[in-house]
Amino acid sequence: MSSLQIVVLAAGLSVRLGRPKTLERIHGRSLIRRTIFVLAQVTRQSIVVVTAPRAARMRAELRGCRVTCIVNANRAQGLATSVVSALHKTRYSRATLFLPADLAELEAKDIARLIRRWRGAGRRVVARKIAGRPGAPLILPRFLYARAERLSGDVGLRALVAELPEEQRVLVEMPSAARDVDTLRDLKDARSKAPRYSRMLTPLFRATGRRPKRPRLRP
Repeated sequence: MSSLQIVVLAAGLSVRLGRPKTLERIHGRSLIRRTIFVLAQVTRQSIVVVTAPRAARMRAELRGCRVTCIVNANRAQGLATSVVSALHKTRYSRATLFLPADLAELEAKDIARLIRRWRGAGRRVVARKIAGRPGAPLILPRFLYARAERLSGDVGLRALVAELPEEQRVLVEMPSAARDVDTLRDLKDARSKAPRYSRMLTPLFRATGRRPKRPRLRP
């Protein structure tokens, strides 16, 4: 059984933006590739990416990345279908870290902080703190997989976690996860404020062939 599996939810319809947000470029790199670059700094495992059907352009963006793409053919039925699709792939892991693909300012240090808290949290959900409530990114322990697989429509994991007793939740401040991209205004703001990542051609290795420096995952 693997320890922690990371899942990027990238099969959304991007209705408010009007075109696939994951392919929008910020400082020359697509949102999906930027996200994988950040995550590759905290894991050596293949990252699961949930995509839409006929996502040839996204697969092209992910060429050379250590990812496993799974197709959500039912994405029009709501966000929950992507969660369920992902859990079919990660069902043997101790926990699954879920996050959307449009967190334009995401930094590896915040993901590392989330993982550190999970390692000491036992069977509790560890989630980003949003105005005192749980939100994504979040780490779902295995004992909740069955409940998550019963979700439907646009009811996401946030609703499931919100129903848990407070003692079963750990909330973590993640400043870099505060900005997502839903509209053209969001995209414009992200392009002006998102950090620039050097040498992003290969998310797992720099051009020198050395591994990028990893954030500390232990205190």
